[in-house]
Amino acid sequence: MNLVDSIVAQASAVAAIRRDIHAHPELCFEEVRTADVVAKKLTEWGIPIHRGLGTTGVVGIVKAGSSGRAIGLRADMDALPMQEFNTFGHASRHPGKMHACGHDGHTAMLLAAAQHLASHRDFDGTVYLIFQPAEEGGGGAREMIKEGLFEQFPMEAVFGMHNWPGAEVGKFAVSAGPVMASSNEFKITIRGKGGHAAMPHNGIDPVTIACQMVQAFQAIVSRNKKPVDAGVISVTMIHAGEATNVIPDSCELQGTVRTFSVAVLDMIEQRMQQVAQHTCAAFDAQCEFEFSRNYPPTINSAPEVEFARRVMTSIVGEQNVGAQEPTMGAEDFAYMLQARPGCYVFIANGDGAHREMGHGGGPCMLHNPSYDFNDALIPLGATYWVRLAEAWLQPARGGGAA
Repeated sequence: MNLVDSIVAQASAVAAIRRDIHAHPELCFEEVRTADVVAKKLTEWGIPIHRGLGTTGVVGIVKAGSSGRAIGLRADMDALPMQEFNTFGHASRHPGKMHACGHDGHTAMLLAAAQHLASHRDFDGTVYLIFQPAEEGGGGAREMIKEGLFEQFPMEAVFGMHNWPGAEVGKFAVSAGPVMASSNEFKITIRGKGGHAAMPHNGIDPVTIACQMVQAFQAIVSRNKKPVDAGVISVTMIHAGEATNVIPDSCELQGTVRTFSVAVLDMIEQRMQQVAQHTCAAFDAQCEFEFSRNYPPTINSAPEVEFARRVMTSIVGEQNVGAQEPTMGAEDFAYMLQARPGCYVFIANGDGAHREMGHGGGPCMLHNPSYDFNDALIPLGATYWVRLAEAWLQPARGGGAA
């Protein structure tokens, strides 16, 4: 691997920062301590900062030369509301909070890149270092954009990166088009007529209606959606009843819908509402249908993908740069890609063998209580960020991914 020497030399120090952040996880829009750590380091390295976008966001500004061109590099900072099973030295000190998705590592990789970019400035233009809050359900990217991210820090393109467990360290993956799904939630309340369970003819059983409805939803995926389009409807919660001999008055269904396109999402939402309302009507029940669109699909733009691929290849070789397998997981970097060209890439996190004594018994997968970010990624990820920014802002190139 062609790593940047100065980044390799500082990797241990940055890993210590990463572990400190891991030990002090903060949930969405609460990343005060984490933002303080980021701001302090950027300031120490002579990087001007702007704080407060999206409540706790931090933007570092690294300028060199005289060009007005600019690129954005983004890392997320928040943790998840879950209990950590690990007991090693840097395990979470806050019960019910854990860096189980590697945002501590994403922050560390961008900090390592920031240190090198500030000390070398081997480019012509501006690199905006975007440390974003609230990716895990809070829509921090959306909030930063609403509050003027791209107006205050105009950039030609924006890039993001996520660690990906299971693949061997030293590999990247990038692809054009949709790579992560839209995230959406639904809540359906079926209002029937309660009664004695031994005399169901006197009531309207919402549980029976709910069973019909759940089955019918799967026909939307198998019969209304084109087979070549991706879409998932998962009913994940059913709440009804308080006693075994009582038919309840109501039943509540909740769950998620994932798609790679807005067109498929439009169709699924419309059909789900029709199915829900008509199923209830068929049984003489009432229906309350709520559908919330959260994150849009993450769609990489082709020119920026090819640009990123060339940079990755120069670092790890063509054989170690693969295609992203699209995932039904969601990512709020999608909002940034709706506003600017760019791409979101995966960097392999290994199989978990990097975890120290005291790790939990489960696999080192994302959102798993035994997860831990692999510190071996810090010099590799930071090298990618540096080489990407330097290549984009090369004085002689004359322009971005054109």
